[in-house]
Amino acid sequence: MRGLVIRLLISSVAAGAFVASGHATTYADTVCQQTDPATGQCLISVETPSSPTGPGAGSSDGPTDTGSGAACFWDGTKQGISKPTPGPVPCSSDAGYWSNEHQCYIAPVDPQPPAGDPSWTGHQPGDGAVYNCYQPQTGSLVMLWAQDPPANSGAGPTPRDVAQVAIKQMALRAVDIGITPEPGQNSIGVVGMPVWMWAANPDSHTVGPITESASAGGITITATAELQKITWDMGDGSKVRCTSAGTPYRASYGGAESPDCGHTYEKSSSKKQDRKYTVTATSDWVITWEGAGQTGTIRLNGLTRSTAIAVGEAQVLVQ
Repeated sequence: MRGLVIRLLISSVAAGAFVASGHATTYADTVCQQTDPATGQCLISVETPSSPTGPGAGSSDGPTDTGSGAACFWDGTKQGISKPTPGPVPCSSDAGYWSNEHQCYIAPVDPQPPAGDPSWTGHQPGDGAVYNCYQPQTGSLVMLWAQDPPANSGAGPTPRDVAQVAIKQMALRAVDIGITPEPGQNSIGVVGMPVWMWAANPDSHTVGPITESASAGGITITATAELQKITWDMGDGSKVRCTSAGTPYRASYGGAESPDCGHTYEKSSSKKQDRKYTVTATSDWVITWEGAGQTGTIRLNGLTRSTAIAVGEAQVLVQ
């Protein structure tokens, strides 16, 4: 009597521990410089403005990074214009420096008005100062009193800087890995059988979209982050790019291939460290921002998380 016996050519393996990778990819000013090893969350550092540089800047893989934007802008609403056309303005002119808060060029009145002048609004000379506020779009010139000099918007944050604050509030993080075969001591895949990959427990922080707003230096920016792709490094030299969160596997699917995010191993993992393949999912995001009469795009790459799976080679033995 003959029978078919399936033997997996792989010895027992250690438990497939879940590992969070600290790898990060530099990209312009918004850099995933550090990934929280416990959560996979990107820890963003916000720096003073600079032009996009470094690996990936200007990449043809999706939208390009569009820079910092202008720190000084006019919106017209404070001048009572019903349908203003907002936009950047020079941060300084012969009339002084630009103030986003007051929407005009600021310069101290010289000499200062005498005591009792209405421009002091009840204050006395030496208590703050009186400033000229010139609005070139309307041609108006008024005097205003301020305890401290109005902030020079040219020395303040750019729209990109404020967008980075909004991105930090999003708490973007790497996806939780869903994969079959499942990681674990008693779970072994088979060479030639379809592998399914997906983002487990997806939410707006891992697969988007998510929108946040932030304000600083008289600028309010609204940013929206969308997941561009997840790149799966399968540990066998193959990389799979998925533009969706993937489809969770169900037992009813049997040996079918994933409709949107899958892979097939051609060799067992017996020669790999711990006799497993290390699988790493890297999320790349595209963030669009708008505000201060401007729009822009920021690329955020390199949110990663890893796990390990065992893959055995099946042989048919005739007895």
